[in-house]
Amino acid sequence: MIRDSIAKVVSGANLTPREARAAMLELLLGAATEAQIGAFLTALSMKRETVEELAAFALVMKEFCHIIRPNVKGRMVDTCGTGGDGIKTFNVSTVAALVAAGAGVTIAKHGNRSVTSNSGSADVLEQLGLNLSQGPAEVQKAIESIGIGFMFAPQFHPAMRAVLKTRQEIGVRTVFNLLGPLVNPANAQAHLLGVAERAWVMPLAMTLMTLGCEDAMVVYGIGGLDEISLFGKTVVARVTGTSLTQHELSPKDFALESVKPSQLLVTDPRQSARLAITLLNSNPRVQEPRMGVTLANAAAAILVGGLGDDLEYCVELAAESIASGAAYGKLRALVELSGGNVSVLDELERSHA
Repeated sequence: MIRDSIAKVVSGANLTPREARAAMLELLLGAATEAQIGAFLTALSMKRETVEELAAFALVMKEFCHIIRPNVKGRMVDTCGTGGDGIKTFNVSTVAALVAAGAGVTIAKHGNRSVTSNSGSADVLEQLGLNLSQGPAEVQKAIESIGIGFMFAPQFHPAMRAVLKTRQEIGVRTVFNLLGPLVNPANAQAHLLGVAERAWVMPLAMTLMTLGCEDAMVVYGIGGLDEISLFGKTVVARVTGTSLTQHELSPKDFALESVKPSQLLVTDPRQSARLAITLLNSNPRVQEPRMGVTLANAAAAILVGGLGDDLEYCVELAAESIASGAAYGKLRALVELSGGNVSVLDELERSHA
């Protein structure tokens, strides 16, 4: 079946949901060779994946996933994005998730190591002392007890090992970058999902709707950022149940100042970890480029989490989360509960001080 699928996709034709399901099954069951995996992923990317294909792929991945069902009140929110924007910023969505958690949003963060950026969410959290080897039961306990948990993709999607080597060798965006935010193991009901290309804003929002998402903001920062941008406008597709709308946001919608892309860059996970500590222990009222971007994205996570319906108000909630120490408290609790290395945080704190 995979050879037939490769031929069809190479010709520029779309797969039916049944064909997409069969192809993904072969990939995850290890029935496809590395050459076939590479050809299929590359051809799909060149053709551009459809909503129907993405939804079918995601459903198959969920069948192979270790699903958890945290017993929590309200919506769980994921801030996992597609990555691949090429700008090499600090881990905005990860820091924003901690800030939103400090504001009272339940965070079920899905993520992985970097394939296309300088620092993935797993990379920076490991640098902050998190134990990435936690199993599903431990992560579920974290979500229930402290309001935030990190689901390291390889621990929850063991079948992905069949395609890992090929993905790493290709080194560019594949369908799995698009699928990561769609296959949250906790079945998060709300998403702040950043995409690296404007063309993916509506398709990803439509796929979330197809998969039953309650509330989401799929965002693309004009200029190439897979986060909410403050150096220009941000294209947003908003999902609320069965409703889907599209609009643009600018820094003034958050009552925040504009920034330059060069002010957000990091070179590696260690630098991103140090920056995370700095941001979580700084005065959020002082206008600083990286703080502004953190507040904007945390505000969006708070909004889809149902704790506010106005972005300026949600920015204030995010700022209070940092100022009160709640956001940093979530990070320490997350590392401690994971059985991670808290001394790493202590060292980073001393360095910051």
